[in-house]
Amino acid sequence: MRFQWARKGSFLVFSRGVIPRLNQPYFLSPSDKDPAVRAHISGQSHYSAGPFYTTSTGGALATNSKLSPLAPEPSDFTYDRDVTVDIPLGTTKDPKKREKELESWEVELKRKEQELRRREEAISRTGFVIKEKNWPAFFPIIHNDIAREVPPGAQRLMYVAFASWLGMVLCLVWNAIAVTTAWIKGYGVNIWLLAVIYAIAGCPGSYVLWYKPLYRATSNESALRFGWFFLCYLFHIGFCIFAAIAPPIFFNGKSLAGILPAVNAFSGNTLVGIFYLVGFGLFCLETLLSIWVLQSMRISDQEDQRKRSRKLHELLRGLLFKNNST
Repeated sequence: MRFQWARKGSFLVFSRGVIPRLNQPYFLSPSDKDPAVRAHISGQSHYSAGPFYTTSTGGALATNSKLSPLAPEPSDFTYDRDVTVDIPLGTTKDPKKREKELESWEVELKRKEQELRRREEAISRTGFVIKEKNWPAFFPIIHNDIAREVPPGAQRLMYVAFASWLGMVLCLVWNAIAVTTAWIKGYGVNIWLLAVIYAIAGCPGSYVLWYKPLYRATSNESALRFGWFFLCYLFHIGFCIFAAIAPPIFFNGKSLAGILPAVNAFSGNTLVGIFYLVGFGLFCLETLLSIWVLQSMRISDQEDQRKRSRKLHELLRGLLFKNNST
């Protein structure tokens, strides 16, 4: 078979196939009747090989194209990779506002310094530490930090004793509310004044007389404070039992929300009777909780005595063993 050389574009054309080869001549068979081959020979190609296919040379494309050629890129063009961008980490504040903040900080530091100095002077004069009030959190009136100041073995007891003190406060406040209801219903103002005195004197009195001594005794293991606590706590339990019954001693017992005035109130006014009955239930619960605290204190004291006797016995055995060995 004879082949004919033909330089036409940049493709090498066989019969029924096109192989791209730059700057190479065509091998063409004269006996091939394919119309695509004849079109390539005549220069009128209808072959489409994609958007970038062309049968003309680069010079012809440059002269016949309607698009203007792109300008050459400069040698130092780096697509802004070397450009440094400053990103501010914070905005500058107003100098006057900054000055006011510094002044407020200075005032706060001076106040804390004066407080520390006052505490140091109080410690040097009396030897007692002034503890910061931290309870309740929204309006601190007392210092109470059982988790930090009480030994782990006595923390459960102190939490229950603290609940007992809060229960006493609740009983006295509810007693004042119940007696106020009775006063509004016409039972007289004298019982209301006595109930207010109970609340005003009993809430801080119970804290000072028995809860605070117990707190300090468990923190410092003071036997004297334990004795004072037992004495005051027995009086506290007696008052709770008396209030739960409310015998008709002062103003027919209506100044305390107990069971006897509750029964009498049901015959005259049901609402007052209900308030007094709730007060009776609160005083009963407070009595039971207080007895549990006292019983736990007794059991804890017995365990401490056993531990001390065991340590003393071990110490004596060690001394006797040393004497016998020598």
